[in-house]
Amino acid sequence: MNRRIKVLISCILVSQLFLMTVYAKPDWPSDTGIQAEAGIVIDGDSGAVIFGQNIHAPFPPASITKVLTALIVLENANLEDMVTFSKDSIYNVEEGSGNKLNVDTGDKLSVEDCLYSLILHSCNQAANALAEHVAGSREGFVAMMNEKINELGCVESHFDNPSGLNGDTQYVSAYDMALIAKAAYSNKKLVEISSAISHNIPPTSRNPEGLTIYNEHRLVKTKDPNSEFYCPSAVAGKTGYLIKAGNTLVTYGEQDGKRLISVILKGSPKQYFIDGKDLLEFGFSRFENFPVTGNETGYTSGEDSVEIKGTSYKPSDLELEPNQVITLPKGAEFSQADKTLVTDLPEGSPERAVALIQYTYNDRKVGQAYLMEKKGLEPTSQEPGEETTEGKSEEPETSSGIGKASSRKKLGGVLIVGIGAILGLAGGGTGFFIYLKKKEAREIALRREERRRRLKAEGEEEAFEQILRQRRKIKGKNKDK
Repeated sequence: MNRRIKVLISCILVSQLFLMTVYAKPDWPSDTGIQAEAGIVIDGDSGAVIFGQNIHAPFPPASITKVLTALIVLENANLEDMVTFSKDSIYNVEEGSGNKLNVDTGDKLSVEDCLYSLILHSCNQAANALAEHVAGSREGFVAMMNEKINELGCVESHFDNPSGLNGDTQYVSAYDMALIAKAAYSNKKLVEISSAISHNIPPTSRNPEGLTIYNEHRLVKTKDPNSEFYCPSAVAGKTGYLIKAGNTLVTYGEQDGKRLISVILKGSPKQYFIDGKDLLEFGFSRFENFPVTGNETGYTSGEDSVEIKGTSYKPSDLELEPNQVITLPKGAEFSQADKTLVTDLPEGSPERAVALIQYTYNDRKVGQAYLMEKKGLEPTSQEPGEETTEGKSEEPETSSGIGKASSRKKLGGVLIVGIGAILGLAGGGTGFFIYLKKKEAREIALRREERRRRLKAEGEEEAFEQILRQRRKIKGKNKDK
């Protein structure tokens, strides 16, 4: 066999081995589990489901319902407002559910004090009184609860009361409860309340000296490193229990700039805390987040226009929704996530949004970010400017197949570089790279000429020539420096 052919085959084989190593996508870790019937851990920023077990099955929520109650109260009441405990709010509870605050009809506490009692002490009377204060009645407040979860995208849950006590049609899925908690723990005041170890309640008629209440969430309050419940990443959360519901738990954790939420449904005594802890530790140790801004350049850089539903946008006129991340297994890269450009925007999208970029990894949703038009800018049908390969995006702007063509181009580019490097070692690399350079120059010239013809037909050739003259002038000044 011709020696040159042998060298070429060897180069290709070596390059393929190189590509297999570089582009191997780590599997999604799944080596964890829980003893509860259902549970989930999600990223609090991307919303990615890191691990789930029976996440769409309905279960009674018990007192983790109070997380939703607290969120609605914080959105609709002032902390300093005074709440009056009615007879109905005190006594219209299940037999045996108690009166942890020992309040009496006519007692008054601030909204803030009631919220502390609601979350730390799981007081059902506080839930009823807050509901009456915000909506005028518990029935009105329950309507607000179900409206709120609908806004959050929950379709597998329904609430009958603000306390979490048994209800004929009160149920929640682990996935929906995670969505509720994600919204709730984005409220800084709720995190502050839920993370408190204790709180002093002012005097009431039956507690003339006041009352100190304590957090019941073991993962949040345990500070002993030798305890099985020690979980330094656990910041806030809520416990729940009913005979029908078993033990339920919501835990919010923070570590190294990441935020996770775990939910346990139908758990067993003590073990449900271990389940919640294991899910948080699994998420923090095996996954990491990547900011979309800075990594996603396919639509906001380069000079090729971005076509969205018949409208052309300059990349310089588009920006990404800030502070968005995607969640990937450790060892993965941002470029290994697949993406889809959604042009039919969901209800409630930002005002300047023109599309939604959705990211997946091994068919799992790992995050999203809106593509938005910058303020004060108008879309254009054509950009009168010189095309260049520098910083140019190779991503196709269609709603299907995005990322596949890009991957093929990237793989092809690396293959060429790999072969070129190996040929260079064999003494033939110089000519190869000269060929590539000339090929690139020809392609730029062809694109420039095509742009000139197109602009001439549209009467904008002079604007194009002016831009070219300005760029040559700037380049000349830079060379003189």
